[in-house]
Amino acid sequence: MPTLLVAGPPLTPDADDARRAVLRELTGSEYLAAQPSWLDRAAQAFWDWLGSLRFGGTEGAPAAALIVLLVLVVVVVVVVLLVYGVPRLDRRSTRVAALFGDDDERDSAAMRAAARAAEARGDLTLAVAEAFRAVARSLSERGQVAVSPGTTAHDVARRAGEAFPDLRDELDRAAADFDGVRYLDRPGTLEAYRAVVGLDERLQASRRVDA
Repeated sequence: MPTLLVAGPPLTPDADDARRAVLRELTGSEYLAAQPSWLDRAAQAFWDWLGSLRFGGTEGAPAAALIVLLVLVVVVVVVVLLVYGVPRLDRRSTRVAALFGDDDERDSAAMRAAARAAEARGDLTLAVAEAFRAVARSLSERGQVAVSPGTTAHDVARRAGEAFPDLRDELDRAAADFDGVRYLDRPGTLEAYRAVVGLDERLQASRRVDA
C-alpha cells in the first residue's frame, strides 16, 4: 500500500506570515521597553553636539569641557554681580554716606566750607565738628584710612596715626575735641577749631608712611 503523507505547516512562512510576525515582535512590551526615551535621545544629541564642537585648535571632548567651564564662570560672575552689585572704580563714588552716626553724603570740600561758615557766624561748636568731619572724609576719599558707618572719631585717629605717625598726637586731640562737642555738650573753642583745620592741612600735605 502506498504510504500516506500527512501535510503539516510549511517550514518557511510566506511573506504575509513573516510580516505579521515582525509586527508582533516590534509591538511587544519587551521591545518597546528597550527603546530609548525622548529624553535619552535628546541627551545623546546634546553630547554628540558637544563632541563635534571646535574651540580654537581643540575639538571634541576637550572643546566641550572648555565651553562648559566658560559657562560656569559666566554663571558665577552673574550671581556675584546680582548679590554684591557692580563694583565702582571711582574712589570718590565708593565714599560711605554715613559718618559718625549721621547720614552725610557731602565731600570733604563741602564740610570744610561748612566749618568756615560756622566759625564766621560764631558757632564754634559746629565749626569744630565740621572740621573734624572734613578730616575723616578727606582721609577716606584719598584711600588713606578706611571709614565705615560704625567708625568712631578715635578709630579714625588711631588708623590715621598708623599712616601718619608724626601727627598721631594731634589726631588724638582732634578726635577728643570732636567727641566733646558732638557727644558731651562741650562748647567749641577757636583754639580747637584752628587746631583741627591745621591738622587737616598737614594731613593733605603729608605722605602716608606704610609699615
